[in-house]
Amino acid sequence: MSYARADRRPFTVWWRTIDRMTVAGIVVLAIFGAFVSVATSTAAEVRGGPDAAYFYGRHILYTLAALGVLLFLSMRTVREVRNLAVALYVAALAALVLTLLVGPEINGAQRWLRFGSLSVQPAEFLKPAFVVLVAWSLSEGNRLPGFPGRSLSLFLLGAPMFLFLLQPDIGQTVLITAVWGALLFAAGLPWGWTIGLGVMAGMMLATAYMVFPHVAQRIDVFVMGSEGGRTQVDFALEALRNGGFRGVGPGEGTVKNSVPDAHTDFAFAVMGEELGLWACMAVALLFLAIVARGLMRALAAQDHFVQLATAGLFLLFGLQAFINMGVNLGLLPATGMTLPFISYGGSSLVATGIILGFALALGRRRAGRGYGGV
Repeated sequence: MSYARADRRPFTVWWRTIDRMTVAGIVVLAIFGAFVSVATSTAAEVRGGPDAAYFYGRHILYTLAALGVLLFLSMRTVREVRNLAVALYVAALAALVLTLLVGPEINGAQRWLRFGSLSVQPAEFLKPAFVVLVAWSLSEGNRLPGFPGRSLSLFLLGAPMFLFLLQPDIGQTVLITAVWGALLFAAGLPWGWTIGLGVMAGMMLATAYMVFPHVAQRIDVFVMGSEGGRTQVDFALEALRNGGFRGVGPGEGTVKNSVPDAHTDFAFAVMGEELGLWACMAVALLFLAIVARGLMRALAAQDHFVQLATAGLFLLFGLQAFINMGVNLGLLPATGMTLPFISYGGSSLVATGIILGFALALGRRRAGRGYGGV
């Protein structure tokens, strides 16, 4: 296949303009996640779930779907990314309302829509659209005098936050609020406002502690420990200790069978038991490399919207990974956050494909405009 400059075939143009190092890192992460899912699937089977082949097969299928979505979206123009974000935001908001009306209640929360054997979590799909639209509103506010960019961004945050709290889903609320605050700061928010918003965020967390019993319980367990037996994090830490630096070997883990949600929230701990600390460090460094390179591309962009949106999307990706690994290591209270490409979950995997697809599309080289541009 020729990759000459005169070759204008879509894939050739994509290959010339895309950040191939980031794509390579994402593919390696996806392959590693497929490998880890073998171990997490057997743990889920032992704890009374379907057979391991069910989870493993679906993980592979969802990963391929995520990579396909990533490829499709990364070929879009900046304008197309904005338009897709608008459509996705509206659809996800509507789906969030439906979860409260007809969604099943699981563990005291209504976060999913069921379509036969398929479960969809709308919150996952709202996040990438939210970041793109907030970046657009703030960039327009800086570009056009009188445009209410910050007020619009607050509305874009408030609508999903209200619905998240009704589910309730405090983890997703904290995540999108943190990214929103980072984008506001990057767009030039004065220090006084930044400190004020930080105080408000602390007050909101305190309110969540008083209003939501499960939030209070998780924070209390994190701060003071459990008085009534071992927690999920206790089992996760035991799995990590059992693995040590080198791990007990693929398929040889035993503590993993006692880890609740081993195939979703605590896949990182299962990986640590079987493959060891070196594998955990390698995955953490891979996440760090992808995010760092994405932020560097954002800084190099010439368009303010592209700068903000690309940085926000990679921050969203990295912050979710940081929260999940922090929970597995006992550094943060349990949140129910998945580890991108490693944890099982169709909504999470496909939504990760959307996040990175948008980010790669915005970060492509464009003739005469460097990174970004229309």
